[in-house]
Amino acid sequence: MSARHSASVSDADIHLEGAGPLYHKLRRSLEEAILSGRLGSGEALSPERDLADSARVSRVTVRKAIDQLVRDGLLVRRRGSGTFVSRSLALLAQPASPAPSPPTEDMFWPASNLRTEWLERQITSPSSDEMMALGLSAGAKVARLARLRISGGLPFAIERSCVSVEFLANPLSVSTSIYAALQDRDARPVRAIQRLFASPIREPDASVLGVADGAAGLLVRRVGFLHSGRPVEFTCSLCRGDTDGFVNEFTIPET
Repeated sequence: MSARHSASVSDADIHLEGAGPLYHKLRRSLEEAILSGRLGSGEALSPERDLADSARVSRVTVRKAIDQLVRDGLLVRRRGSGTFVSRSLALLAQPASPAPSPPTEDMFWPASNLRTEWLERQITSPSSDEMMALGLSAGAKVARLARLRISGGLPFAIERSCVSVEFLANPLSVSTSIYAALQDRDARPVRAIQRLFASPIREPDASVLGVADGAAGLLVRRVGFLHSGRPVEFTCSLCRGDTDGFVNEFTIPET
């Protein structure tokens, strides 16, 4: 394999500063390198052993960091070949605009006649997915908030959000906007990564959304990040498959 297609630790400019477990700090550093384009689309990542030696961490730490990036679609594993930067990120690595606007909750949903009904607001222990997404340690607690999104009188999505109690100690204090509550605590996300998957809608969610068990749906997973790169919000939304399509507008930079 030529050096042109092999991404080394020096290319990634890995730094492990900041709070959180080592695997999460390594994941954050690799993610920043990928999204900035320092690790190019289609490039092969260095072997786990080499990454561990260069970053001075265990191979278990490297594997956990890579597992998260694979799950988030930034890396892909090819049996017998190695781990590669996803080719679908060719445009994502470029800035959308000179000064992109920070994300808002409702930018991801239809704007007409949008309203919300709360389904859940409580402090609880995080699931394994939530721990991985937010880089939480064992014993951590999170605020979990679930709400039904309704547009034009039609329930079209169940949105489940998870935030560390470090940033949101009282989920009942959230009246309408989680992002507004985080803004009050200087912890509002400044960027977000969102992935979409086809997913059947199962009970009890099917009854809440007014569809048959197993109906076609869309699963949207979003992680919101602070300026420091630390993830602050993990949201999974299950959407009806028969609602209006989602529209996103992108600014493609000149080459």
